[in-house]
Amino acid sequence: MTEHPRQEGDTVEPLPEIWTGRATNRAQWLLAAVGLACIALGVVLAVQSNWTSGFAALLMSVIGCVAAGLLILFGTLAFVHVAVRVDGDCLEVRCGHMGLPRRRILLAHVVDADFAPKVNPRQWGGWGYRWRPEMGTGVVVRRGEGLVLRLGDGRTFTVTVDDAEAAVRIIRNRLVLGRPGSPAAGT
Repeated sequence: MTEHPRQEGDTVEPLPEIWTGRATNRAQWLLAAVGLACIALGVVLAVQSNWTSGFAALLMSVIGCVAAGLLILFGTLAFVHVAVRVDGDCLEVRCGHMGLPRRRILLAHVVDADFAPKVNPRQWGGWGYRWRPEMGTGVVVRRGEGLVLRLGDGRTFTVTVDDAEAAVRIIRNRLVLGRPGSPAAGT
């Protein structure tokens, strides 16, 4: 995160009560199309085959194509985009169109928040909900900026999201306000 020196006359803009951010990966729509193609191949095999070459082999081909297609389709659609919401007491991450998987982290469990200017899916082993022993847990839907939370139990959580610097500012502000001895904590 870059710090900019304040000059006289600069006004401090108030932070919003609720911050929302999103990140989208349009390239995953290509993978979803591959999943649809696998499902279509399974349907074509089931409908147009004369089933004389062997019932078991054809049935396994149809089931395999449809199952692989469904896994690819739903696996990619779950991580086409991510929505992040920071409100008064927590950060919530929702993936895909259905909002699943979902992760909710209470700000009381957050020690610090950092801005990561370059999060790369290759560092995490691909797109999606990832865990790496040396890096912690992450929701990576595209290459670019992200938000890194350090949690009280020593773990880290990373999420790629647009305007991650604003999220870091808001979270850090809430962490300062929530600490004992801070001006707002005693009121």
